[in-house]
Amino acid sequence: MARTAAADSASPLTFHRLRKRIHVACFLAFLALPFFNVVRFDIPRERFYFFGYELWIQEFGSIFFALMFLMFLIAAASMFYGRVYCSYLCPQMIFSEASIAIEERLRKIVNKRFPSFAPPRRRLLARALFYMVLAAASVFLAFVFIAYFIEPRDLFARLLSFDIVTAGGIAGAATTVVTFLDFALVRQRFCTTVCPYGYLQGMLADKSTLLVQYRDGAGAGRACIECKKCVRVCHMDIDIRDGPFQIECVHCGECIDACDEVLARLNKPGLIHYAWGERGALLGEGGKPWYYRLGLRDAKRVVVMFVLLFYASGLFVALSMRRAVRVEISPDRAQLFWRAENGDIVNRFRVKLANRGSRDANVVLSLDGLDGARLKLDPNPLPLDRGESLTREFEVAVAPGGLPPGVNHFRFVARSQPENATDQFKMTFIMEGSKP
Repeated sequence: MARTAAADSASPLTFHRLRKRIHVACFLAFLALPFFNVVRFDIPRERFYFFGYELWIQEFGSIFFALMFLMFLIAAASMFYGRVYCSYLCPQMIFSEASIAIEERLRKIVNKRFPSFAPPRRRLLARALFYMVLAAASVFLAFVFIAYFIEPRDLFARLLSFDIVTAGGIAGAATTVVTFLDFALVRQRFCTTVCPYGYLQGMLADKSTLLVQYRDGAGAGRACIECKKCVRVCHMDIDIRDGPFQIECVHCGECIDACDEVLARLNKPGLIHYAWGERGALLGEGGKPWYYRLGLRDAKRVVVMFVLLFYASGLFVALSMRRAVRVEISPDRAQLFWRAENGDIVNRFRVKLANRGSRDANVVLSLDGLDGARLKLDPNPLPLDRGESLTREFEVAVAPGGLPPGVNHFRFVARSQPENATDQFKMTFIMEGSKP
């Protein structure tokens, strides 16, 4: 955002403060999502929760497209806004910066409270306190992360019993160790050595992608005073003046705040800005339509936005049309038919029910187009608790001579309550043929 010294004094919201507010919101969302089943993959129960919908593993198509939509959303964000995900939304960046801030805070507290200690002793004490805090935080963060894959109450019981035997307990312990080592030793090094997303963004960016850029004159017209504060505040240890396309740069904007702060004392505008491309307009620059300032700067981006909206609408419609109670009926043809003791001709069928909704349900089965047939299913309606699935075998009987010999077509009608949904299944009843 292009800001002068006057504008800076009128608007105290810096990119640093904006990022930290977004980090707090993301952290709260990270805590809330698994506990409210907004996005969670329950591996033991083979369920995927997505914004209030409970998808079963048999619905892998819907799960796949939901995950692909999230991935495409992140990729589109990279095309529009560069590495905004890395600097504002990435959990690795959020927790890495938090660990650095906690370590620095503890160091200041120790230096203030124990001035009589020798410097090596103060450093050792600050380091020990930091590791203690980080160990507790690692257990907590690992618990929340594993809660995305195991039901939180079940996982809490495993934690209290110090479970390191089951798969869930082992995963929790391993995640705790990895989290501790990550935020104690790796931190932002992960972004430049392991994470493939930064390299992928170089392929997605173009001449209109948002980036952080240093703009100054040359020779005598150069305004930079060489204070190097933009370098000192950078957690990635780069100099933004060397160019905007350094792989280490996550476009956090800390250097923008630093340059604005220093040059404002000289009544000069900052030299580092968010810009739409290397030679494009600055972020927030006036005189353009609102959609242009939001990033819809060419036909490609308009198409991407429409694809996103189309994808999201299709996914929402597909999930909205999804039945809470799934019913499947199939014939059991191990024996085509048989004659009961009372002379009735009997065919056997199988029904599979799954309640994927949030309420208990019941399913009523009936026959349509098979005059004189009797449905032998007890109980009918079939009760079905939420999350329950069951399989039942049942029989359809017809009195001798009640139907023509051979194959007779009919339908099963399944009515589900309380959603009041009806499913119909075309079936055949095989009647004993006429005797020669």
